[in-house]
Amino acid sequence: MTFKLTEEQLMIRQAAHDFANTECLPGVIERDEKQKFPYEQVIKLAELGFMGMMVSPDYGGSGLDTVSYVIAMEEISKVDASTSVCMSVNNSLVCYGIEAFGTEEQKKKYLTPLAQGRKGGELYIGAFLLSEPEAGSDATSQRTTAVAKDDHYVINGVKNWITNGNSASVYLVFAQTDLTKGSRGIDVFIVEKNWPGVTVGPKENKLGIRGSDTHSISFTDVKVPKENRVGKHGFGFKFAMMTLSGGRIGIASQALGLASGALERSIAYSKERKAFGTEIKNHQVIQFKIADMATRVEAARLLCFRAAWQKDKGEDYTESAAMAKVFASETAMWVTTEAIQIHGGYGYVKEYHVERMMRDAKITQIYEGTSEVQRIVISRGILK
Repeated sequence: MTFKLTEEQLMIRQAAHDFANTECLPGVIERDEKQKFPYEQVIKLAELGFMGMMVSPDYGGSGLDTVSYVIAMEEISKVDASTSVCMSVNNSLVCYGIEAFGTEEQKKKYLTPLAQGRKGGELYIGAFLLSEPEAGSDATSQRTTAVAKDDHYVINGVKNWITNGNSASVYLVFAQTDLTKGSRGIDVFIVEKNWPGVTVGPKENKLGIRGSDTHSISFTDVKVPKENRVGKHGFGFKFAMMTLSGGRIGIASQALGLASGALERSIAYSKERKAFGTEIKNHQVIQFKIADMATRVEAARLLCFRAAWQKDKGEDYTESAAMAKVFASETAMWVTTEAIQIHGGYGYVKEYHVERMMRDAKITQIYEGTSEVQRIVISRGILK
């Protein structure tokens, strides 16, 4: 066992840190206020190879390990969680799902440009369409249907809370192909956004991660070639659960970044702000807050690294990913709240960033499996 990062991992940390502070920090408050998608930032992430970090170089990826991905996600999330979630969905859910379970033809056609994050000089990223109005935590209750017709399927239904909903070029769409089989009758399809019958709904006006574009997507008689089904018939639900386990490492890393970023801002502020004749860092109440914040952040980081390490070793990381996500997300919410308290009135205004970080942190307890769902996954693993 070693806790020392490799030279390559340290270089990735530095590259992600520099990118976050030079490319993401300028304008991050404005993008949040105006709900502006970070197009330029995501394009530049693609140029760095961060949109397909774990994808094999055979398909245009960087061929890096999951630990490196965690490191990069943390650094970018310290500054701009709206940018990091675009990166997370493309890496953890879309690219991973197609590389792990797609055909060679699907990988060549879709995975390669997705891993590169661009096609023909334009942004080319993916979205993961599982959630529906009545199928959130209960992902088995899919109402979207895919009916087989000759050489294609016809998809009808609505998906909501879709990250990258409007900016994505490719969707992974989950649909019921056999209602009599329940979860075993669910399939997953690669659907292109510009196909007839695909409609993107209005952008959601969200509490946090306001820069990322979240939309509902509806399908009306959308024809999908049969070769665009991923995996065997009935594999869709298993695909979703296996892919989401890796996705939880990404969101845990995002939560970690929000927490560690808020901690760093709190430490810096405590050295500048004076109260009762001295810097507030000299007051025990602030010292104890920072000690508790730092301890929880470090514990969350180790849980993220453990889950990533198990994934890289080919071990079952379902339980460890759930532990990382539930702990890191709850740490993010607690630490960002404490960061506002340390900043006092200044923490409540936008220019000090921590109020935005608290708003961004909340969603990490909800998407890609709520904290309650993570506890179900963990307890099942322990008690089975």
